[in-house]
Amino acid sequence: MKSFPKPLNTKEEADYLRRCKEGDKEARDKLIEHNLRLVAHIVKKYNMADKETDDLISIGTIGLIKAIDTFDDEKGIRLATYASRCIDNELLMMLRSGKRLAKEVYLYDPIGSDREGNEINLLDIIEEADVDIVENIVLKNDIKKLYSMIGEILTDREREIIFLRYGLHNRKEVTQREIASQLGISRSYVSRIEKKALKKLRECFEQ
Repeated sequence: MKSFPKPLNTKEEADYLRRCKEGDKEARDKLIEHNLRLVAHIVKKYNMADKETDDLISIGTIGLIKAIDTFDDEKGIRLATYASRCIDNELLMMLRSGKRLAKEVYLYDPIGSDREGNEINLLDIIEEADVDIVENIVLKNDIKKLYSMIGEILTDREREIIFLRYGLHNRKEVTQREIASQLGISRSYVSRIEKKALKKLRECFEQ
C-alpha cells in the first residue's frame, strides 16, 4: 500500500479546520491529504479479491471529503472519529450497492412461505446463511440500523410482535398462532400488525 503523509498534530488540525471553515481551499486540501492514512487503515478491513485497493481508497476518500466538509468541531468529537464513520459509510454503500446489483438480494426479499402460508424473507433465515466477509460487514451494519429503527418507528405492540416473531434480543422465535395466544388476539390480527411493521421498517431502511 502506498505511503501517505503523517497525521496532523492537534494544533495543526485545529488551525486547518478553522481556515477550512473560512473557505480556505489549501487548508481543506491539507486536511484531506493528511487524513489519507486513516482511509488506508479503514480500507484494510475491506480486503477483497475483486476490488483493487486503490479503488477502495478512492471510495473511502469520498467519505473523508464529505467528513471534512460537514465536520462541526462544536459537537465535541474528533475529526478522526467522525471521518472514520463517514469513510465506513461510503465503503459500505458501495459494497451494498454492488451486492444488490450482482445478486439482487435484499433482506426483505420473499424467498418462500412457511407452514402457515406466511411469506418468508432472507431476514428470517439469515443466521443459517453462508455469507462471505463482505456480506458479514454489510449485515452487521444493517442489523445495527434495523434495531435502531425498531426502537424509533414501531409502536409498542408492533415492536413486541417483531421481537417475538423473529426471536430478536436472544428470544426464541414463535409462530403467529403462538403470539396470538400469548397476547389474546387473533392470528390474522397478528399477521396484519407484523406486515404493517415490516412495511414501515422496509420503507425506512431503503430511504
